[in-house]
Amino acid sequence: SSCMNALSLISSGKDKHALRTIKKKQVSYLRRLTTLVRDPKFQRIDRMKTVALITMEIHNRDVIEKLAKSGCSDHQDFAWLSQLRFFFDKEEGAYGACHVRQTNCKLPYSNEYQGNNGRLVVTPLTDRCVLTLLTAMFLCRGGNPLGPAGTGKTETVKDLSKNLAQYCVVSNCSDGMDYKSVGRIFSGLCQAGCWGCFDEFNRIKIEVISVVAMQVLSIFNALRSKQSTFSFMGCIIPCSPETGIFITMNPGYAGRTELPDNLKALMRPVAMMTPDLNLIAEVMLAAEGFNDARLLAKKTITLYSLMQQQLSKQDHYDYGLRNLKAVLNMAGKLKRDDASMDEELILMKALRDMNLPKFINEDLRLFQLLLGD
Repeated sequence: SSCMNALSLISSGKDKHALRTIKKKQVSYLRRLTTLVRDPKFQRIDRMKTVALITMEIHNRDVIEKLAKSGCSDHQDFAWLSQLRFFFDKEEGAYGACHVRQTNCKLPYSNEYQGNNGRLVVTPLTDRCVLTLLTAMFLCRGGNPLGPAGTGKTETVKDLSKNLAQYCVVSNCSDGMDYKSVGRIFSGLCQAGCWGCFDEFNRIKIEVISVVAMQVLSIFNALRSKQSTFSFMGCIIPCSPETGIFITMNPGYAGRTELPDNLKALMRPVAMMTPDLNLIAEVMLAAEGFNDARLLAKKTITLYSLMQQQLSKQDHYDYGLRNLKAVLNMAGKLKRDDASMDEELILMKALRDMNLPKFINEDLRLFQLLLGD
Protein backbone atom coordinates (compact mmCIF):
# COMPACT_ATOMS: atom_id res chain seq x y z
CA SER A 1 0.00 0.00 0.00
CA SER A 2 2.94 2.37 0.63
CA CYS A 3 4.03 1.85 -3.02
CA MET A 4 0.48 2.53 -4.26
CA ASN A 5 0.34 5.73 -2.16
CA ALA A 6 3.78 6.83 -3.44
CA LEU A 7 2.73 6.25 -7.07
CA SER A 8 -0.49 8.22 -6.47
CA LEU A 9 1.57 11.14 -5.06
CA ILE A 10 3.89 11.04 -8.10
CA SER A 11 1.04 10.86 -10.66
CA SER A 12 -0.79 13.78 -8.97
CA GLY A 13 2.45 15.82 -8.92
CA LYS A 14 2.42 16.32 -5.13
CA ASP A 15 5.72 14.53 -4.41
CA LYS A 16 8.05 13.43 -7.23
CA HIS A 17 10.49 11.78 -4.79
CA ALA A 18 7.91 9.64 -2.94
CA LEU A 19 9.54 6.34 -4.06
CA ARG A 20 12.97 7.45 -2.82
CA THR A 21 11.45 8.32 0.55
CA ILE A 22 9.93 4.85 1.04
CA LYS A 23 13.19 3.26 -0.17
CA LYS A 24 15.06 5.05 2.65
CA LYS A 25 12.50 3.74 5.15
CA GLN A 26 12.90 0.23 3.72
CA VAL A 27 16.73 0.37 4.01
CA SER A 28 16.57 1.49 7.68
CA TYR A 29 14.00 -1.27 8.39
CA LEU A 30 16.38 -3.85 6.85
CA ARG A 31 19.25 -2.56 9.02
CA ARG A 32 17.13 -3.07 12.14
CA LEU A 33 16.29 -6.62 11.06
CA THR A 34 19.94 -7.55 10.36
CA THR A 35 20.95 -6.17 13.78
CA LEU A 36 18.20 -8.29 15.32
CA VAL A 37 19.29 -11.53 13.57
CA ARG A 38 22.89 -11.15 14.82
CA ASP A 39 21.81 -11.39 18.47
CA PRO A 40 23.22 -14.72 19.82
CA LYS A 41 20.36 -14.92 22.39
CA PHE A 42 17.76 -14.91 19.62
CA GLN A 43 15.65 -18.12 19.62
CA ARG A 44 16.13 -20.47 16.64
CA ILE A 45 12.47 -20.27 15.53
CA ASP A 46 12.51 -16.44 15.74
CA ARG A 47 15.73 -16.34 13.72
CA MET A 48 14.13 -18.47 10.99
CA LYS A 49 11.19 -16.05 10.85
CA THR A 50 13.50 -13.01 10.69
CA VAL A 51 15.72 -14.56 7.97
CA ALA A 52 12.60 -15.24 5.85
CA LEU A 53 11.42 -11.67 6.50
CA ILE A 54 14.81 -10.19 5.47
CA THR A 55 14.79 -12.29 2.26
CA MET A 56 11.35 -10.91 1.29
CA GLU A 57 12.08 -7.33 2.38
CA ILE A 58 15.32 -7.22 0.32
CA HIS A 59 13.21 -8.11 -2.73
CA ASN A 60 10.76 -5.33 -1.80
CA ARG A 61 13.68 -2.89 -1.58
CA ASP A 62 14.90 -3.99 -5.03
CA VAL A 63 11.37 -3.55 -6.48
CA ILE A 64 11.16 0.03 -5.10
CA GLU A 65 14.64 0.74 -6.54
CA LYS A 66 13.60 -0.66 -9.93
CA LEU A 67 10.39 1.44 -9.97
CA ALA A 68 12.35 4.60 -9.13
CA LYS A 69 15.03 3.92 -11.79
CA SER A 70 12.49 3.12 -14.53
CA GLY A 71 10.64 6.39 -13.82
CA CYS A 72 7.40 4.65 -12.82
CA SER A 73 4.82 7.37 -12.12
CA ASP A 74 1.45 5.62 -12.08
CA HIS A 75 -0.06 2.40 -10.71
CA GLN A 76 -1.01 1.43 -14.30
CA ASP A 77 2.65 1.32 -15.44
CA PHE A 78 3.85 -2.16 -16.48
CA ALA A 79 6.84 -2.00 -14.07
CA TRP A 80 4.31 -1.93 -11.20
CA LEU A 81 1.66 -4.21 -12.73
CA SER A 82 4.26 -6.95 -13.36
CA GLN A 83 4.91 -7.28 -9.60
CA LEU A 84 3.12 -9.84 -7.44
CA ARG A 85 0.54 -7.77 -5.50
CA PHE A 86 -1.88 -8.74 -2.73
CA PHE A 87 -5.32 -7.13 -2.32
CA PHE A 88 -7.93 -7.66 0.38
CA ASP A 89 -11.58 -7.20 -0.62
CA LYS A 90 -13.72 -6.59 2.49
CA GLU A 91 -16.99 -6.91 0.56
CA GLU A 92 -16.38 -10.43 -0.82
CA GLY A 93 -17.82 -13.29 1.22
CA ALA A 94 -18.73 -13.22 4.89
CA TYR A 95 -15.24 -12.26 6.12
CA GLY A 96 -13.68 -10.69 3.00
CA ALA A 97 -11.22 -12.36 0.62
CA CYS A 98 -7.58 -11.88 -0.39
CA HIS A 99 -6.51 -11.98 -4.06
CA VAL A 100 -3.12 -12.12 -5.73
CA ARG A 101 -2.63 -10.04 -8.88
CA GLN A 102 0.07 -9.78 -11.51
CA THR A 103 -0.43 -8.04 -14.91
CA ASN A 104 -3.98 -9.09 -15.99
CA CYS A 105 -4.05 -12.19 -13.78
CA LYS A 106 -6.12 -12.50 -10.62
CA LEU A 107 -5.90 -15.64 -8.46
CA PRO A 108 -7.36 -16.37 -5.01
CA TYR A 109 -5.15 -16.51 -1.92
CA SER A 110 -5.67 -20.01 -0.51
CA ASN A 111 -4.94 -19.47 3.23
CA GLU A 112 -2.99 -22.77 3.51
CA TYR A 113 -0.62 -22.65 6.49
CA GLN A 114 2.88 -23.48 5.25
CA GLY A 115 4.90 -23.58 8.45
CA ASN A 116 8.09 -21.69 9.23
CA ASN A 117 10.13 -23.17 6.39
CA GLY A 118 12.05 -20.24 4.89
CA ARG A 119 11.74 -18.33 1.62
CA LEU A 120 13.54 -18.35 -1.73
CA VAL A 121 15.82 -15.48 -2.76
CA VAL A 122 13.99 -13.60 -5.53
CA THR A 123 16.14 -12.74 -8.58
CA PRO A 124 15.15 -11.34 -12.01
CA LEU A 125 15.18 -14.96 -13.30
CA THR A 126 12.67 -16.17 -10.69
CA ASP A 127 10.59 -13.02 -11.31
CA ARG A 128 10.26 -13.95 -15.00
CA CYS A 129 9.48 -17.56 -14.12
CA VAL A 130 6.75 -16.51 -11.63
CA LEU A 131 5.19 -14.20 -14.24
CA THR A 132 5.01 -17.09 -16.75
CA LEU A 133 3.67 -19.64 -14.23
CA LEU A 134 1.03 -17.29 -12.81
CA THR A 135 -0.22 -16.37 -16.30
CA ALA A 136 -0.38 -20.10 -17.15
CA MET A 137 -2.46 -20.75 -13.99
CA PHE A 138 -4.82 -17.88 -14.86
CA LEU A 139 -5.33 -19.35 -18.37
CA CYS A 140 -5.97 -22.86 -16.92
CA ARG A 141 -2.66 -24.20 -18.21
CA GLY A 142 0.36 -25.80 -16.57
CA GLY A 143 3.91 -24.51 -16.15
CA ASN A 144 7.11 -26.09 -17.46
CA PRO A 145 10.38 -24.61 -16.05
CA LEU A 146 13.30 -26.24 -17.87
CA GLY A 147 17.06 -26.01 -17.47
CA PRO A 148 20.10 -27.72 -15.93
CA ALA A 149 20.26 -28.99 -12.32
CA GLY A 150 20.68 -26.44 -9.54
CA THR A 151 19.00 -23.47 -11.25
CA GLY A 152 16.00 -23.37 -8.87
CA LYS A 153 13.22 -24.79 -11.08
CA THR A 154 11.44 -26.80 -8.36
CA GLU A 155 12.23 -24.22 -5.66
CA THR A 156 10.62 -21.43 -7.72
CA VAL A 157 7.39 -23.46 -8.08
CA LYS A 158 7.43 -24.22 -4.33
CA ASP A 159 8.05 -20.57 -3.43
CA LEU A 160 5.22 -19.41 -5.71
CA SER A 161 2.93 -21.86 -3.92
CA LYS A 162 4.01 -20.26 -0.60
CA ASN A 163 3.20 -16.81 -2.03
CA LEU A 164 -0.32 -17.97 -2.90
CA ALA A 165 -0.62 -20.03 0.33
CA GLN A 166 -1.12 -23.22 -1.68
CA TYR A 167 0.01 -26.71 -0.66
CA CYS A 168 2.51 -28.02 -3.24
CA VAL A 169 3.26 -31.76 -3.60
CA VAL A 170 6.61 -32.50 -5.28
CA SER A 171 6.93 -35.89 -7.01
CA ASN A 172 10.27 -37.16 -8.32
CA CYS A 173 9.55 -38.92 -11.61
CA SER A 174 11.31 -42.07 -12.82
CA ASP A 175 11.05 -44.49 -15.75
CA GLY A 176 9.24 -46.92 -13.41
CA MET A 177 6.11 -44.76 -13.30
CA ASP A 178 3.09 -45.82 -15.38
CA TYR A 179 -0.04 -43.89 -16.36
CA LYS A 180 -2.02 -45.39 -13.47
CA SER A 181 0.38 -44.19 -10.75
CA VAL A 182 0.58 -40.68 -12.31
CA GLY A 183 -3.23 -40.71 -12.73
CA ARG A 184 -3.71 -41.47 -9.02
CA ILE A 185 -1.55 -38.46 -8.11
CA PHE A 186 -3.58 -36.24 -10.52
CA SER A 187 -6.83 -37.54 -8.99
CA GLY A 188 -5.64 -36.60 -5.49
CA LEU A 189 -4.49 -33.13 -6.62
CA CYS A 190 -7.88 -32.38 -8.24
CA GLN A 191 -9.87 -33.48 -5.21
CA ALA A 192 -7.67 -31.69 -2.65
CA GLY A 193 -7.10 -28.53 -4.73
CA CYS A 194 -3.29 -28.81 -4.35
CA TRP A 195 -0.46 -28.00 -6.74
CA GLY A 196 1.60 -30.87 -8.14
CA CYS A 197 5.20 -30.34 -9.21
CA PHE A 198 6.56 -33.30 -11.21
CA ASP A 199 10.34 -33.14 -11.02
CA GLU A 200 12.40 -34.46 -13.98
CA PHE A 201 9.18 -35.27 -15.82
CA ASN A 202 11.02 -36.32 -19.01
CA ARG A 203 12.47 -39.38 -17.21
CA ILE A 204 9.06 -41.03 -17.70
CA LYS A 205 8.81 -43.29 -20.78
CA ILE A 206 7.37 -41.66 -23.91
CA GLU A 207 4.48 -44.12 -24.20
CA VAL A 208 3.41 -43.24 -20.63
CA ILE A 209 3.77 -39.48 -21.25
CA SER A 210 1.38 -39.74 -24.24
CA VAL A 211 -1.37 -41.15 -22.01
CA VAL A 212 -0.55 -38.66 -19.23
CA ALA A 213 -1.02 -35.82 -21.75
CA MET A 214 -4.65 -36.93 -22.26
CA GLN A 215 -5.19 -37.04 -18.47
CA VAL A 216 -3.79 -33.51 -18.11
CA LEU A 217 -6.01 -32.29 -20.97
CA SER A 218 -9.17 -33.64 -19.28
CA ILE A 219 -8.19 -31.86 -16.01
CA PHE A 220 -7.54 -28.52 -17.75
CA ASN A 221 -10.81 -28.82 -19.72
CA ALA A 222 -12.69 -29.31 -16.43
CA LEU A 223 -10.90 -26.31 -14.87
CA ARG A 224 -11.59 -24.10 -17.89
CA SER A 225 -15.31 -24.95 -17.95
CA LYS A 226 -15.47 -24.50 -14.11
CA GLN A 227 -16.95 -27.98 -13.56
CA SER A 228 -17.45 -29.08 -9.94
CA THR A 229 -17.08 -32.78 -10.92
CA PHE A 230 -15.71 -34.55 -13.99
CA SER A 231 -14.95 -38.04 -15.31
CA PHE A 232 -11.35 -39.11 -14.75
CA MET A 233 -9.97 -42.65 -15.32
CA GLY A 234 -13.49 -44.10 -15.25
CA CYS A 235 -14.56 -42.35 -12.01
CA ILE A 236 -16.51 -39.17 -11.30
CA ILE A 237 -14.31 -37.04 -9.01
CA PRO A 238 -14.60 -33.49 -7.56
CA CYS A 239 -12.56 -30.78 -9.34
CA SER A 240 -11.16 -27.95 -7.23
CA PRO A 241 -10.58 -24.69 -9.16
CA GLU A 242 -7.28 -24.17 -7.26
CA THR A 243 -5.61 -27.28 -8.78
CA GLY A 244 -2.27 -26.61 -10.47
CA ILE A 245 0.06 -28.91 -12.45
CA PHE A 246 3.72 -28.08 -13.08
CA ILE A 247 6.51 -30.14 -14.62
CA THR A 248 10.25 -29.46 -14.49
CA MET A 249 12.68 -30.83 -17.06
CA ASN A 250 16.41 -31.18 -17.51
CA PRO A 251 16.72 -31.48 -21.31
CA GLY A 252 19.73 -32.89 -23.12
CA TYR A 253 20.57 -35.77 -20.76
CA ALA A 254 20.89 -39.34 -21.96
CA GLY A 255 17.77 -41.40 -21.35
CA ARG A 256 15.48 -38.35 -21.22
CA THR A 257 12.51 -38.17 -23.60
CA GLU A 258 11.11 -35.20 -25.49
CA LEU A 259 7.60 -34.03 -24.59
CA PRO A 260 4.93 -34.88 -27.18
CA ASP A 261 3.32 -31.87 -28.93
CA ASN A 262 -0.10 -32.36 -27.30
CA LEU A 263 1.49 -31.98 -23.82
CA LYS A 264 3.74 -29.09 -24.92
CA ALA A 265 0.60 -27.16 -25.93
CA LEU A 266 -0.78 -27.48 -22.36
CA MET A 267 2.39 -26.41 -20.54
CA ARG A 268 3.89 -22.91 -20.69
CA PRO A 269 7.69 -23.31 -20.99
CA VAL A 270 10.15 -21.03 -19.18
CA ALA A 271 13.92 -21.50 -19.56
CA MET A 272 16.01 -21.27 -16.37
CA MET A 273 19.63 -21.57 -17.44
CA THR A 274 21.95 -19.68 -15.05
CA PRO A 275 20.93 -18.47 -11.58
CA ASP A 276 22.15 -15.03 -10.41
CA LEU A 277 24.61 -16.40 -7.84
CA ASN A 278 25.91 -12.93 -6.86
CA LEU A 279 22.49 -11.68 -5.84
CA ILE A 280 21.56 -14.98 -4.12
CA ALA A 281 24.81 -14.95 -2.08
CA GLU A 282 24.33 -11.26 -1.18
CA VAL A 283 20.77 -11.79 0.10
CA MET A 284 21.74 -14.91 2.04
CA LEU A 285 24.70 -13.16 3.71
CA ALA A 286 22.52 -10.15 4.58
CA ALA A 287 19.91 -12.53 6.04
CA GLU A 288 22.64 -14.14 8.17
CA GLY A 289 23.55 -10.71 9.62
CA PHE A 290 26.61 -9.69 7.52
CA ASN A 291 27.03 -5.91 7.07
CA ASP A 292 29.26 -5.98 3.96
CA ALA A 293 27.16 -8.60 2.14
CA ARG A 294 27.56 -7.23 -1.42
CA LEU A 295 31.39 -7.22 -1.46
CA LEU A 296 31.68 -10.59 0.32
CA ALA A 297 29.17 -12.17 -2.09
CA LYS A 298 31.19 -10.93 -5.08
CA LYS A 299 34.41 -12.42 -3.64
CA THR A 300 32.73 -15.77 -2.87
CA ILE A 301 31.25 -16.14 -6.38
CA THR A 302 34.58 -15.13 -7.98
CA LEU A 303 36.31 -17.85 -5.91
CA TYR A 304 33.70 -20.43 -6.97
CA SER A 305 34.07 -19.57 -10.67
CA LEU A 306 37.89 -19.80 -10.40
CA MET A 307 37.61 -23.17 -8.62
CA GLN A 308 35.34 -24.42 -11.40
CA GLN A 309 37.82 -23.31 -14.09
CA GLN A 310 41.15 -24.27 -12.51
CA LEU A 311 40.61 -27.31 -10.28
CA SER A 312 40.44 -30.84 -11.72
CA LYS A 313 37.08 -32.29 -12.73
CA GLN A 314 35.85 -34.82 -10.15
CA ASP A 315 32.38 -36.36 -9.83
CA HIS A 316 31.99 -35.37 -6.17
CA TYR A 317 32.97 -31.70 -6.67
CA ASP A 318 29.95 -29.41 -6.42
CA TYR A 319 30.04 -25.65 -7.04
CA GLY A 320 26.28 -25.20 -7.37
CA LEU A 321 23.61 -23.49 -5.30
CA ARG A 322 23.31 -26.33 -2.77
CA ASN A 323 26.98 -26.19 -1.81
CA LEU A 324 26.94 -22.37 -1.74
CA LYS A 325 23.91 -22.36 0.58
CA ALA A 326 25.62 -24.77 3.01
CA VAL A 327 28.77 -22.58 3.10
CA LEU A 328 26.81 -19.35 3.73
CA ASN A 329 24.67 -20.99 6.45
CA MET A 330 27.84 -22.11 8.21
CA ALA A 331 29.30 -18.58 7.87
CA GLY A 332 26.15 -17.24 9.55
CA LYS A 333 26.57 -19.69 12.46
CA LEU A 334 30.22 -18.65 12.90
CA LYS A 335 29.16 -14.99 12.82
CA ARG A 336 26.64 -15.55 15.61
CA ASP A 337 29.20 -17.49 17.70
CA ASP A 338 31.75 -14.63 17.53
CA ALA A 339 30.29 -11.33 16.32
CA SER A 340 33.56 -9.42 16.93
CA MET A 341 35.51 -11.51 14.39
CA ASP A 342 36.23 -9.87 10.99
CA GLU A 343 33.51 -10.78 8.44
CA GLU A 344 36.02 -11.67 5.70
CA LEU A 345 37.85 -14.08 8.03
CA ILE A 346 34.53 -15.71 9.02
CA LEU A 347 33.66 -16.32 5.36
CA MET A 348 37.16 -17.65 4.55
CA LYS A 349 36.93 -20.06 7.50
CA ALA A 350 33.52 -21.33 6.30
CA LEU A 351 34.77 -21.73 2.71
CA ARG A 352 37.89 -23.60 3.89
CA ASP A 353 36.10 -25.91 6.34
CA MET A 354 33.27 -26.83 3.95
CA ASN A 355 35.38 -27.37 0.82
CA LEU A 356 38.79 -28.62 1.99
CA PRO A 357 37.75 -32.20 2.98
CA LYS A 358 36.43 -33.07 -0.48
CA PHE A 359 39.47 -31.98 -2.56
CA ILE A 360 42.04 -34.48 -3.82
CA ASN A 361 45.73 -33.86 -2.98
CA GLU A 362 46.56 -32.25 -6.36
CA ASP A 363 43.85 -29.60 -5.83
CA LEU A 364 44.51 -28.79 -2.15
CA ARG A 365 47.48 -26.46 -2.80
CA LEU A 366 45.69 -24.66 -5.65
CA PHE A 367 42.55 -24.15 -3.54
CA GLN A 368 44.59 -22.66 -0.67
CA LEU A 369 46.29 -20.26 -3.11
CA LEU A 370 42.92 -19.22 -4.59
CA LEU A 371 41.51 -18.70 -1.07
CA GLY A 372 44.57 -16.61 -0.16
CA ASP A 373 44.01 -14.33 -3.16
